[in-house]
Amino acid sequence: MSFNTFGHMFRVTTFGESHGVAIGCVVDGCPSRIPLSAADIQRDLDRRRPGQSKFVTQRREPDEVRILSGTFIDPASGAEVTLGTPIALVIDNVDARSKDYDAIAETYRPGHADYTYDVKYGLRDPRGSGRASARETAARVAAGAVARKILPGMKVRGALVQMGEIEVDRKEWDWDEVARNPFFCPDAKAAKKMEDYLDGIRKKGSSIGAVIEVIAEGVPPGLGSPIYGKLDAELAGALMGINAVKGVEIGAGFGAALLSGEENADEMRMSNDGKPKFLSNHAGGILGGLSTGAPLVARFAVKPTSSILTPRKTVDRYGRETEVSTKGRHDPCVGIRAVPIGEAMVACVVADQYLRHRGQIGEPVDWPFIKA
Repeated sequence: MSFNTFGHMFRVTTFGESHGVAIGCVVDGCPSRIPLSAADIQRDLDRRRPGQSKFVTQRREPDEVRILSGTFIDPASGAEVTLGTPIALVIDNVDARSKDYDAIAETYRPGHADYTYDVKYGLRDPRGSGRASARETAARVAAGAVARKILPGMKVRGALVQMGEIEVDRKEWDWDEVARNPFFCPDAKAAKKMEDYLDGIRKKGSSIGAVIEVIAEGVPPGLGSPIYGKLDAELAGALMGINAVKGVEIGAGFGAALLSGEENADEMRMSNDGKPKFLSNHAGGILGGLSTGAPLVARFAVKPTSSILTPRKTVDRYGRETEVSTKGRHDPCVGIRAVPIGEAMVACVVADQYLRHRGQIGEPVDWPFIKA
């Protein structure tokens, strides 16, 4: 299986299966002398960790990360810092229950990757879906924690803005509220509605989809490339690469089709710090594939979890028609834990683009220009 690596200057290779011994990643291209400890990475992993509420899978994984290589104690400061060499991170799997999949090991779950893996490779790991499992994304979150360290002043935050038919009221948006409820929801009233809504879905053994929004602030202008390395294209590709994601939009996204040219234009004025200020941000912080300096705004839609109790029509790997019902421990809304995953992927893309920009351009352009 190829294509387990993403990025160009900041490169991440993930490895491992859901019920294997461990999962992890190798981060290559991280500059040297950046403070980095396991605790820095653990903070993000703890936000994604399963089993933290009744609204997510009850698989009990501590997700404790170990740094195997790439850091060293700086003799001058006494701090653990990066060496500039590959950073290997590993997370042990300690609570896999492979027997839960014995009954459906040869049966394809509708909506899942069972059939496509089998028809491509002629073999698949049915235990927790192998690498098709959301378990793989813990390694991406670990890599994202490293990426956040690379660009000075960057802040990447995400929130769940829709679950099924329930949407947040943007007038009630409160970033502090995201950490106060189990849904990463920025609207306290919407979070309360989600609690009753998802509890009913969970008790029926079903699932529901969600929409997550990720905002990156402190991103300097000029990151990206005008044609084939567009920042928005690479963000879209990274977010689409998350398991269960079926749609991505940047800024106004599909909503831009409803706007007039006057409404869509992000007008500009000069701010007190000598930089341009955008009076709106329909572009999501990207114009012509390059960052504008305004916040990057991306949203992605996550489909309902495919493993549900309701019997569904399907076939097995021998071409026999049958039905399948999935028991075990599964997220009734996989979009909940996708919030820190989306943050991580955005952080990795921006870090990669920042290092590529620095390698090509060097020092920032002195703007505004002086008229001759």
